[in-house]
Amino acid sequence: MKKWIIYSIALCLLTGCTPRSSRPERPIVTVTIEPLRYFAESVAGDRFEVVSMVPRGSSPETYDPTPQQLVSLHRSVAYLRIGHIGFELNWMDKLLDNAPHLKVYDTSADIDLIRGTPHRHGDHVHPGGVEPHVWNSVHNARRIVDAVCRALCELRVADTDYFTHRRDSLLQVIDATQAEVERHLAQADSVFFIFHPALSYFARDYGLRQVSLEEDGKEPSPAALKQLVDTARTTGARVMFVQQEFDSRHARLVADETGMEVVTIHPLSYDWHREMIHIARSLSRSQP
Repeated sequence: MKKWIIYSIALCLLTGCTPRSSRPERPIVTVTIEPLRYFAESVAGDRFEVVSMVPRGSSPETYDPTPQQLVSLHRSVAYLRIGHIGFELNWMDKLLDNAPHLKVYDTSADIDLIRGTPHRHGDHVHPGGVEPHVWNSVHNARRIVDAVCRALCELRVADTDYFTHRRDSLLQVIDATQAEVERHLAQADSVFFIFHPALSYFARDYGLRQVSLEEDGKEPSPAALKQLVDTARTTGARVMFVQQEFDSRHARLVADETGMEVVTIHPLSYDWHREMIHIARSLSRSQP
């Protein structure tokens, strides 16, 4: 037994391992949504632990954090916000009151924002006139990643080269994603329908028209549904995107009336690059 203990200690020394209890805990950075966690983890590597406030399957427009999340937020050293999503507008002041030590970084600061009319969504305010889904864009992703890198470098100056190297590697993934998206969109529909308008920046990037069933945070009225059906027939749109966070009954009704294909997308997926390619492939007339 004694010989086995000595061997185990020697192996730990050679491999650099330490008992779990003696491993230093990584500082925690909190983000709002899973796509931003993907960007932040890709840059942070093993220097930070990254956690997201809005869990998978929940809408960041209306999500309320749990008491446990508010308690856990105290352990974070910084908060990387995606910009103008409903959760942040409704909760950021409260989060800072609960954890005043947090450094907050807005990763949308350098993005050319799409601005619209502010409205309410249930008992929540929809983001103050700014189209919030900035991450659903290859072009915006580069700016978000740069902002993440700057924040992490400020938090740990000694690891600047490490974060910069990982940022550059992630930018290569983004470049490859853009090439694949453009390949699919070379023969794509110029118009697509969607229930919740999460692809405004994607549409702007590639000169596409996004037709949203939801208007000002509300489901379409019967008159609006009729107009949407007419628009679908006039434009010849083939694809109706639906998201799991929203009721898809009206979207499927319009699709059934017009023969559009209903495609489920996950704009809040951690697998950002795969989702961008999935959306572009769905619009292509020459799949795959």
